[in-house]
Amino acid sequence: MASSADQLAAGLNWSSFSKASDLKKRIWFTLGALIIYRLCTFVPLPGIDPVQLEMLFDRTRGGVLDYINMFSGGGLERMSIVALNIMPYITASIIVQLMTSLSPSLAQLKKEGEQGRKKINQYTRMGTVVLTLFQGYGIAVGLEGWGGSGSAVIDPGWFFRITTMITLLGGTMFLMWLGEQITARGVGNGISLIIMAGIVATLPGAFVGIFEQARTGALSDFTVILIVVGALATIAFICFMERAQRRVLIQYPKRQVAQNRPAQQESSHLPLKLNTAGVIPPIFASSILLMPLTVAQFSGQGAAQPAGGDVSAAGGGGLSDFLLQMTAALQHGTPLYMALYGIGIAFFCFFYTAVVFNPEETADNLKRQGGFIPGIRPGQRTADYLSYVLDRITFVGAAYLVVICLIPEAVIGGLGIALLFGGTSLLIVVNVTMDTVAQIQSHLLAHQYEGLIKKAKLRGKRR
Repeated sequence: MASSADQLAAGLNWSSFSKASDLKKRIWFTLGALIIYRLCTFVPLPGIDPVQLEMLFDRTRGGVLDYINMFSGGGLERMSIVALNIMPYITASIIVQLMTSLSPSLAQLKKEGEQGRKKINQYTRMGTVVLTLFQGYGIAVGLEGWGGSGSAVIDPGWFFRITTMITLLGGTMFLMWLGEQITARGVGNGISLIIMAGIVATLPGAFVGIFEQARTGALSDFTVILIVVGALATIAFICFMERAQRRVLIQYPKRQVAQNRPAQQESSHLPLKLNTAGVIPPIFASSILLMPLTVAQFSGQGAAQPAGGDVSAAGGGGLSDFLLQMTAALQHGTPLYMALYGIGIAFFCFFYTAVVFNPEETADNLKRQGGFIPGIRPGQRTADYLSYVLDRITFVGAAYLVVICLIPEAVIGGLGIALLFGGTSLLIVVNVTMDTVAQIQSHLLAHQYEGLIKKAKLRGKRR
């Protein structure tokens, strides 16, 4: 027989949504915040020559800048005030979380509850400022490198560099604040929704590009059908794997329900998701790879570009040659990029799973509540068993993420298709959408519970 919670969940419909005024406000707030973000991607940096900037991206089309541009929702190509998007904040979060695992003082801060969390968030913001200023300076110098009449900057110099650094810093900090506001006052995870909004914004252009290639004969009809079927199959596989879980049986001591009935033993399940880390591993791995490549691509190209924009006349130097070689070796789709990306995904899958799920803490909570796993002694033995199970399913989850993120990229590269929208993009869009829908359903369920409580109170007053 279904529980009362299951019956309430089955009763969620449009009428229950229309009555949840607080949820509607949250959804409208989220949509409004994302619209503001999209408008910011069209506000250019001061002092940029749009014609020369377009020529710059035409020369690097299909490379790492195009891939970074996809995550920024086109903001990098337009060199907008939010060109760096939220990536510096994500990179700073990675560094702080890694340091928390290595530094005893930071680990102690994490255990201090809300105050410790606020302190760690301050360190993350400070790291975001440093990384954004570093990347902003690299981009400014790179844009100035197109010297003379071919410069992408109208008036190169320190004033342009400083204003670019400050403007990009303001844009990134604004997006960080906007993401926090969405999380607190909207629905879903604000940072993830901002990244998803940037990716979704590139979808129309990606589809137009595919059909344009089919129209001109660059792609056959069979290849187009293969892309569509492959995308649908990937989405279905992601939905299936994201719902997969390992349910650990938990039993509780027998309790006397009534005098004339025998004591009953209660049981429940501890659900362990196959992909506990969610979309964090590919986002973290992408951020770690793309942050230095952004600076290297601009700085290397800029340093190698002579006055007047004549690439053939570029003599280059030791640093510029190194930067150009590095960006060439780590271009999106190259074997080295794919290998480092796969290793990064696997590493962050295990690392972030250890951050969000603590077997010892879970085992202690079960022990205090009187719960136990059949055949496993409470306490340390339970923690060891949960660690064992978690390691096994995390290995499968890491393999799933690597396959989803790399196999479509390899197939697209093997077919010679100029399409940057691959497995990573689909994973982020599907996963964030599922999480947001689940949060909307939880808000509806909470609203229905509140309605039932109010009705029960009214009936009690009438009696």
